[in-house]
Amino acid sequence: MKVSSERIENSQVVLKVEAEPEEVERSLEEAYRHLVKRADVPGFRRGKAPRAMLERYLGKEALLGEAVERLVPQLYSRAVEEQGIDAIAQPEIEITQTDPVIFKATVPLRPTVELGNHRQIRVDPEPVEVAEEEMEKAIEQVRYQHAPWQPVERPIQFGDLVTIDVKGSLEDGSLLDRKDLQYQVLKALPFPVPGFSEQLEGLDKGEEKEFTISFPADYEISHLAGKEYPFRVVVSEIKEKKLPEVNDEFAKSVGEGFEDLESLRQRIASALKDLAEEKERRRFEEKVIDAVVELSKVDFPPVLVEREIDRLIRETEASLEEGIRSRGRSEEELREELRPLATRRATIYLVLGKVAEEERIEVAEAEIEEEVEAIAQSAGERGEEIRSMFNSTTGRQSLKEALLTRKTVKRLMEIASGEEPEIIADKGGGDGT
Repeated sequence: MKVSSERIENSQVVLKVEAEPEEVERSLEEAYRHLVKRADVPGFRRGKAPRAMLERYLGKEALLGEAVERLVPQLYSRAVEEQGIDAIAQPEIEITQTDPVIFKATVPLRPTVELGNHRQIRVDPEPVEVAEEEMEKAIEQVRYQHAPWQPVERPIQFGDLVTIDVKGSLEDGSLLDRKDLQYQVLKALPFPVPGFSEQLEGLDKGEEKEFTISFPADYEISHLAGKEYPFRVVVSEIKEKKLPEVNDEFAKSVGEGFEDLESLRQRIASALKDLAEEKERRRFEEKVIDAVVELSKVDFPPVLVEREIDRLIRETEASLEEGIRSRGRSEEELREELRPLATRRATIYLVLGKVAEEERIEVAEAEIEEEVEAIAQSAGERGEEIRSMFNSTTGRQSLKEALLTRKTVKRLMEIASGEEPEIIADKGGGDGT
């Protein structure tokens, strides 16, 4: 076996391997012994045909193909060991010729991460305030949510709740046939099709209307693009919200615990502040992570991005499958769409892992147990199922990685805020963060 190697970008190495004639011959003999047991060569009992006859019967390419299929993995394993290569996944193998047998293997290597001085990162938090306009908007939302629907004797306006009989059909047999359908007439509502709600504006109670909606030529659901959808609608009732006055009685009607309008406003203000603080925490966290990634040099093989794409698809499998069907996209197009996000996630994961290593951050078994119990408690009746899931090796490792990431991000946020925790020298004891 002759081997040459070349390091290329993205933490990969390309091996070029040429088999010696005697290695090919041994593999051909092994292929013959394997195939002759399965082939029915005329004039010979199964397993008894000479190699020359088997080769003539099956074809030289079939025997050679079987031999190469057996030989390449063997030579690859030897080449990796001989070159001292630390592969993290299966290679991409391309057989460049068969006489002599030569193949090229692109091997993914361990990622390399060079951190900048992450302890010099500083990110200024933004003050959290609740503007009066936000307060009034929230009050209006509560007011609208608790307002009753009341029948009106006027034409339909946007925002109304109507009761209609609707019938529509497409050329492909799709049918919409509903009686006494309650439908809120909102602008740009996509259900049942874009433009439907706009056709209802101005209709009176008892009025009937027939209309046709044409889908745009570039409509995202490809099989509907350019099609016409005729409808017949009859309006039987029109209702509008009757908004209550904002006073103490309104506050009491919202729910228990509100004695007057002021107590309602205080609760809303507190909720808005909590939301604003959580939004600022996420913004601060993202800024800190971006700053650390910006300082770092990361090199990793494409296989890690492919794994991250697989993970993204698993996380939202049902919705993504629906997205593929509704938008007429192929799975490959979906993977390309997810690639930038997957690349960013893989980069962040590697950088945070390096930070955890340098900061001596670890996750103790007690922390894992505590987290499992917290998740199980919040799951209610599914608590035991959750405990069982995290008792598996895979589940436990996944949770450990999540906790390590959480602790690492927390450490970075402390550093970026001007707090610089001392790095603990003894890696064996954890950091207790």
